[in-house]
Amino acid sequence: MAKTSSFDISTGVDLQEVDNAVNKARKEIANRYDFKGTDCSLEFDREQATVFLDADDAYRLQALHQVLREKLARRKVPLKNLDEEAEEEGTMGRHRQRLRLKQGIDQEAAKRIVKDVKGAGFKKVQVSIQGEELRVTAPKRDTLQEVIAFLKGKDYGVQLRFGNYR
Repeated sequence: MAKTSSFDISTGVDLQEVDNAVNKARKEIANRYDFKGTDCSLEFDREQATVFLDADDAYRLQALHQVLREKLARRKVPLKNLDEEAEEEGTMGRHRQRLRLKQGIDQEAAKRIVKDVKGAGFKKVQVSIQGEELRVTAPKRDTLQEVIAFLKGKDYGVQLRFGNYR
């Protein structure tokens, strides 16, 4: 039997880095002049992998959003994995927004990846969906490297990680 090589495609964020970024953003908000005397907050729910933004008005919500994105980018958290829900306007003009962190490849994106790899015409490449990950196998490692380069050039709405290269 011929030896095959494989790698896994996954996505996700390091929740500890998100927690650190949220804490840094809170500190900056507490010290920034444009947030003095306001009631703006950031909350991170680790179990649900969501960040809640709450601000006095739409302008401050956007500023809060910008501070959080900056802190996440510095911590090398992939911003593509943020799923922003619509802003909600509450009572007294308050604005809220929820940001969900994508922790796995959803079925729709996984099917698009499989379709794209099969449609690209790589020789003897097989892609299998395993829950929230994908496994790509091929007899030659060079072919796998071509698949990785091909997938890096595409956009699936999440940042792909390639691991377990064997």
